[in-house]
Amino acid sequence: MKFINDLKSLKHSGEACVATIGNFDGLHLGHQTIISNLKKKANDLQLPLTVISFEPLPIEYFVADAPARIYPLRDKIRILSKMGVDNFLCLKFNQDLANTPPIEFIENILLDKLNVKYLAVGDDFRFGYQRGGDFTLLQEIGAKHGMNVTDTKTQLLQGLRISSTRIRKALAEGELSIVNTLLGQAYQLSGRIRHGDKKGRTIGFPTINMKVPKNIAPRLGVYAVKIHGLDGEKTHFGVSNLGIRPTVGGTEKRLETHVFDFDALVYGQHIRIELIEFIRDEKHFETFEVLKQQIIKDAETAKRILQN
Repeated sequence: MKFINDLKSLKHSGEACVATIGNFDGLHLGHQTIISNLKKKANDLQLPLTVISFEPLPIEYFVADAPARIYPLRDKIRILSKMGVDNFLCLKFNQDLANTPPIEFIENILLDKLNVKYLAVGDDFRFGYQRGGDFTLLQEIGAKHGMNVTDTKTQLLQGLRISSTRIRKALAEGELSIVNTLLGQAYQLSGRIRHGDKKGRTIGFPTINMKVPKNIAPRLGVYAVKIHGLDGEKTHFGVSNLGIRPTVGGTEKRLETHVFDFDALVYGQHIRIELIEFIRDEKHFETFEVLKQQIIKDAETAKRILQN
């Protein structure tokens, strides 16, 4: 998959595409249905499939206390690539883009630079200056320029709407089974293993550490986890703490994972941490020794969960 994050690099070359636009936070079953249908359309037309999104998300640009992210950008890229998307255009959302008139957005970006021949958007999709553009405008202008525009209906699961809002709520409550059902896959966070404070080694619990964004949705606390990518295709098991580590005065949000029966040096490797089950909330402990005793209990709990 080609990742494009600079609109200036888009020069109209005459190559057409099939496209969709949206936030795609979570890439849940509803999003997967849209992209799957578009892949079939792209194959029929023998055109590449382009997914268009924004960074930051528009609501994050306009609202200080925006909803938390289901996935960081790096995981969105990973999942879209796995789904077989050809191009991921991530437009930088700034004041210039916010001020772009809807017709200019359609003509300059969708038609001139991307040469979109078939476009799918949500039935409530709004865009352009003061959100003045909508599905009707896309259809009207598209009809004049050979761009077929279709809307996508909300997907239901067991009679309930599949939405990013429901997934965020479930993540905030530590309800991983609900999250995985709505995502249609196991919830995983990926990243590069970085150096930590190495304090876990002093109490017999060395960890591998990943930095995660501040605005990530999962409930802060301890999880039973599976670790993918440490050793080829082999899956490892462990216990993770997602949080800021208040006992040691931490301020940066991290995902720290103790991998059972593993003690190799793996700094710099890209891995995926699969959250299996929430164990407890993150908390401040009065001493490092009290924290150690709690980690022992957490590890035992995680092993029981993972064995089952």
